[in-house]
Amino acid sequence: MTIDTPTPLLGGLSPQVFMRRHWQKKPLLIRQALPGAEPALDRAALFALAGTEGVESRLIERLVGQWSLRHGPFNRRQLPPLTRPDWTLLVQGVDLHLPAAHRLLSRFRFASDARLDDLMISYATDGGGVGPHVDSYDVFLLQLAGRRRWRVGRTKQPSLVPGMPLKILANFEPEHEWLLEAGDMLYLPPGWAHDGVADGGCLTASIGFRAPTRDEVGQQVLQRMLDGVDDDDDGHAPRYRDPSQAATDQPARIPARLAEFAADAVRRLVDEPSSLNCALGEWLSEPKPQTWFEPVDALPGRCDVVLDPRTRMLYDDRHVFINGESFVASGRDARLMHQLADARRLDARAVATLSIDAWDLLQSWAFQGWLQAVSSDA
Repeated sequence: MTIDTPTPLLGGLSPQVFMRRHWQKKPLLIRQALPGAEPALDRAALFALAGTEGVESRLIERLVGQWSLRHGPFNRRQLPPLTRPDWTLLVQGVDLHLPAAHRLLSRFRFASDARLDDLMISYATDGGGVGPHVDSYDVFLLQLAGRRRWRVGRTKQPSLVPGMPLKILANFEPEHEWLLEAGDMLYLPPGWAHDGVADGGCLTASIGFRAPTRDEVGQQVLQRMLDGVDDDDDGHAPRYRDPSQAATDQPARIPARLAEFAADAVRRLVDEPSSLNCALGEWLSEPKPQTWFEPVDALPGRCDVVLDPRTRMLYDDRHVFINGESFVASGRDARLMHQLADARRLDARAVATLSIDAWDLLQSWAFQGWLQAVSSDA
């Protein structure tokens, strides 16, 4: 997909036009966004995945107007019968476990990888859903199989039903209502309340985007910057001095000069653009919790390489980031590393032009399972 080419995925809009007209602005209903596409998995595969250790899953039921929430893993006997209405199984991060789900998620890379989060798939029996709620992030809701009815509306001051295990809106007032068939998709910006109810058994994919709070970004970046500060073993860093300090009859009071020294130290830390950008890239490229990689054999000479689906790789003007680690890159090596991050693949001809140091880096990533060799026709 090129960003200026219209695509059925976005209702005949190009990614550029979609981002300008709808992204974080207004919903978009897309009929047959993926017509005839095979589902990323079927119901049986989803149930099996929900029973796997290390896979995040939830079971939501509504019984006589009361909601319940349980966390997995679940074996098949722990799930309600398919004939029982009003229950939903949700499995998070399906793209980390199934290649078809990863390929589906990759269709949405017209938004930055730093924002693209994961692919969640839910199965619901007739009447199943999670109640009217509002998300703080952008989401695409793709109907994989069966039908689901969506009601959507804006909400200015959302209040929640008290005493519920879910964040269910108490004042939901829908403005639109659509019945989605297999292949249909609905885009919702942050802050749009929505309620999806299964019309018979159905599978729905949710493509979500990261939307961290300002405090979360600040805490994560600052912590990484602090972790990267070397201890002052050489004694060259300035130390606090107060040669003009007078005697005090308030020994418990913190000196104002010491507070100023501390404020200056923090300013100097965060005013270092390279360190800040490095910490941001490391945090954004950190794999999801409970993600693991299987080490692979050494790369067999110069060959096509492809990133593991679980690998997160980003870059800025000076660095390459992969799975929470950062590397300085420049020149031809940087251009090729950027190509690997964008395409998630580098052909043998490009690999052959990498410097020895960059080739050694690829080998170390292969040993860690972050990428692997593939045939040129794969």
